[in-house]
Amino acid sequence: MSDIKTLVKEQYEKIAHQSKMQNETSCCGVGGCGMDYTIFSENYSHLEGYIPEADLGLGCGLPTEHAGIRPGDTVVDLGSGAGNDCFVARQLVGETGKVIGIDMTEAMVERARANTDRLGFNNVEFRLGDIERIPMAADRADVVISNCVLNLVPDKTKAFSEIFRVLKPGGHFCISDVVISGILPEDLRKSAEMYTGCVAGALHKAEYIDIIDRIGFVEIQLLKEKTISIHEELLAQYTDPRGVDGFRNGETGIFSITVRAQKPAKAATACTPGSGCCC
Repeated sequence: MSDIKTLVKEQYEKIAHQSKMQNETSCCGVGGCGMDYTIFSENYSHLEGYIPEADLGLGCGLPTEHAGIRPGDTVVDLGSGAGNDCFVARQLVGETGKVIGIDMTEAMVERARANTDRLGFNNVEFRLGDIERIPMAADRADVVISNCVLNLVPDKTKAFSEIFRVLKPGGHFCISDVVISGILPEDLRKSAEMYTGCVAGALHKAEYIDIIDRIGFVEIQLLKEKTISIHEELLAQYTDPRGVDGFRNGETGIFSITVRAQKPAKAATACTPGSGCCC
């Protein structure tokens, strides 16, 4: 798992120094891997608070549109990058609210902080940290958002346990992410290129939702789902013709989803492996 984190960090250090156009013409930002990444990304330009300089084109949804963020809320964005979703969330929380972005990549945090300083915002901050160990105290966030990031985290159960921990009782998350159906070819799953390209690390949709449920979240809603395509020429590098046919006929698929769930108003400790609870 440490090797995966190192790989992701190295790749996203490179992404932090690229433009949105460079990132959108490659798989999740680095190298010409052949994935049609424009099918991942969403158009932010119509959203209030949108800052073009903070948009690196790396998301797979618009979690702020479905998050129910209110004035005065404290919002935490996991994998905040250059600050794109944070600045949109800031518009929603207003001057009385607060937005905290967390990212494991130093260059991303530096770029986000530079954007904040340039804009003169005093209620947005960016912290260097790991999603599996979120650097903040328990019961602090009204809303947690994340955009195409948790698929990169090796231990997704731990990540959702941390989301549960930092949310206030009655708080909720809204996350856009990548999931799969069917069985990905083994060579594709082992590919470093496809892992940092947001595919090889993705869970089966049912498993993803099951983790959320087992952690203790309630009111789980799948709000949006969109098919993501991979060029057949690329698939052929990782699987045989039968595997390519599986994608073509729908037996195997890759999707971006937006999911929302709530921490109970009277919440017990999140269920984590080894804790002796129902997991």
